[in-house]
Amino acid sequence: MKPDVFFGLESAAWPALLLDTRGRVQRANPAAAGVFGAAISSAAADLSAIWPAENGVPSDQFFTRWQQSPAPTVDLKLRTAAGGTVMFTAAVCPFVSEGQNWFVLQLLPFVKPAAAPAPVPVPVALETAPAVLPAETRPAVDAGGILLKQKLDCALQLARTVSLDFNNALTSVLGHASLLLGKAEAGHPWRHSLLEVEKSAARAAEIANDLAVFSRQEKETRRTPPGNLNLVMNRCVDFFRNAQGEKIVWKVQPERDLFGARFDEAKVQQALTKVLENSVEAVSAGGNGQITVQSRNVELSEPTQDRNVRLAAGAYICVEIGDNGAGIDPEILPRIFEPFFSTKGGSHRGLGLALVYGIISNHGGGVAVSSQPGAGASVRIYLPAEKGLFRDGPGGDEDLHGTASILVVDDESLILTMAEAILTEYGYRVLTAGSGQKALALLSREDTKVDLVVTDMVMPAMSGRELAERIRQLMPEAKILCTSGYVMPSDRQAGTAYLQKPFTSRELLAKVKQLLGSALAVD
Repeated sequence: MKPDVFFGLESAAWPALLLDTRGRVQRANPAAAGVFGAAISSAAADLSAIWPAENGVPSDQFFTRWQQSPAPTVDLKLRTAAGGTVMFTAAVCPFVSEGQNWFVLQLLPFVKPAAAPAPVPVPVALETAPAVLPAETRPAVDAGGILLKQKLDCALQLARTVSLDFNNALTSVLGHASLLLGKAEAGHPWRHSLLEVEKSAARAAEIANDLAVFSRQEKETRRTPPGNLNLVMNRCVDFFRNAQGEKIVWKVQPERDLFGARFDEAKVQQALTKVLENSVEAVSAGGNGQITVQSRNVELSEPTQDRNVRLAAGAYICVEIGDNGAGIDPEILPRIFEPFFSTKGGSHRGLGLALVYGIISNHGGGVAVSSQPGAGASVRIYLPAEKGLFRDGPGGDEDLHGTASILVVDDESLILTMAEAILTEYGYRVLTAGSGQKALALLSREDTKVDLVVTDMVMPAMSGRELAERIRQLMPEAKILCTSGYVMPSDRQAGTAYLQKPFTSRELLAKVKQLLGSALAVD
């Protein structure tokens, strides 16, 4: 059985081949097909078809030396569709899948040492893969830089693929764990282990997000749609409340008719988590710890000063987090946002509140802190708001039940199984499809009626964006929820929403309920 790990390289600008230990070509990306043509495109393709004798060892023996070794980089000559042979710098990547050895062979442009005067053939353009190799050669220019760029492109492509696959796996783990936690009573013997699973998955999600950010080749420039900050606030509180059990008294007071705000959900969640983490540490030392978290709308008719923050006139959302801990000494208070300043000692780097300040400032908001020694501390986070309201109904599992028909589309069977289990448990009728084509086949049947389609954005053959466009033509009344661990849709067409992977069962259910009309944003 062929492994599926190869084709994060499907869109790579350089040729890449998946081979077995005998040198038989199992898969080739479009760049490889353009360079080598029919020689590697047939069902019985073999590396020997493009392997000249100058390499010194037969192609069927080439990989045997690296089955147990780290991935090497070697120089190889290969025959191209344009005729003749071309030298490549080949990265050999061995791995094992289901007990069988495989190799990914990535072919980067061969670059001679900078001191060499001879011209260097460059088989693949740096940005796009040509249909055939140019007949002429090009002089060597900044040889080290070209090779470094190709290697970085290779690493970015791999990181992008790993982050997507990692997010899919984490979505399944978080979904099932949070579903069981919602059903487990406080004294259930498995509850502690489930909480540890959820905490570990949440930490892994942070790593996956960092990997995805690293792999992005350009900064996010799209203007994000207005979001409900209450959802992010409640998610952060739930995490700490579950972890702390009954050690701390929590008072959560969300604004029921909250303004909308445009924000990067992952970054704002990170900022709120850092502030809550400080509050938990402040009240954990003694008994009777209490933390109050509230959101509210703020409308300013003129510029206003809140401690260290100068707010221009306009609408804001304020999330205030207060505790009854020991408070902050007056001489320390002016320095709390300084990078690398910490009163905690040990391994603390003093970047927590500096990070919070940077995230909120980049959103055009501000962070104000007030405190008295022995009387606790209060942190107020302001974000610029829009007056469209997000109306939150009362909490509780009963609000998340429904009877609508939902089609879930994802090429990962783990995600389909998880989503079906969660939505079915809460009363929904669920259909699943493993590809865009299968989804369209289901929707085209006369007996199929769905109210909502939940689709992954990144799928082979037909992307979630293309599927959404086809569904709008076929069933204009159906609402669409797009999910992804990496790609946020740029369009804001009616009936389309977005849910970031990985997500918990409650986040999925809340978003579904919102789209189906229970908590829609209104002007």
